[in-house]
Amino acid sequence: METPSPDRWLAVWEAGARRHPLDRALLLFALASPETPVDRLADAPLGERNAALMALRSASFGARLAGWCDCPACGERMSVALGADDLPPAGNCGSVVVDGFEFCRPTSRHLSMLTAFDDADDAADALLAACAVVPGALPADRSALRARVAAALDEADPWADLSLTMDCPACGYRHAVSLDIAALLWEELDAYAGRLLDDVHALACAYGWSEREILALSETRRAAYLSRAHGDGGFAS
Repeated sequence: METPSPDRWLAVWEAGARRHPLDRALLLFALASPETPVDRLADAPLGERNAALMALRSASFGARLAGWCDCPACGERMSVALGADDLPPAGNCGSVVVDGFEFCRPTSRHLSMLTAFDDADDAADALLAACAVVPGALPADRSALRARVAAALDEADPWADLSLTMDCPACGYRHAVSLDIAALLWEELDAYAGRLLDDVHALACAYGWSEREILALSETRRAAYLSRAHGDGGFAS
């Protein structure tokens, strides 16, 4: 995968800075999958979106994911480090059939629909109906069906809702931790954009160059000029 240029990263960061997380995920998806028509991004299965975002993240910021989470039982803070081998293979199913009903994989458009619901059960029922090929045929009581459909979709497309199991080293409590690759990638982009803007500010003040000129520099050359601008004397030979 060809990694985006610094000015392209900054353009995406600027466009998504005040947007909803779902919109940010689609902006990143457009960057990760430029061959996909823009009007089809929201209707791509979440597993495809997340796999594309992970590929973009690996190419741009490295294959290892590092973070932390708190144990819900005792509050112990645990570090998390993941590599490509720790993640499941991407699914490629078109749909699943449960109890004779066919369901498509959920998409970003489905998730945006759920923002209108305050009740979790109502949201789950709405998602089930939205994914059903024939929603009118679904039973009135859908609680048991929801659980079976969720399990079938998780098995068919594990990238749609990535999670990992953690054992707390302090109390031994085992729990599932959700891995929101879109949110993680956005956090990394936010930090990267901040560093780029700092570089632009420092070099513009030192040399009077424009943002375009500074961002066009390679990482190595930009670092060399920053070292000189800060009075560090450049790189040692």
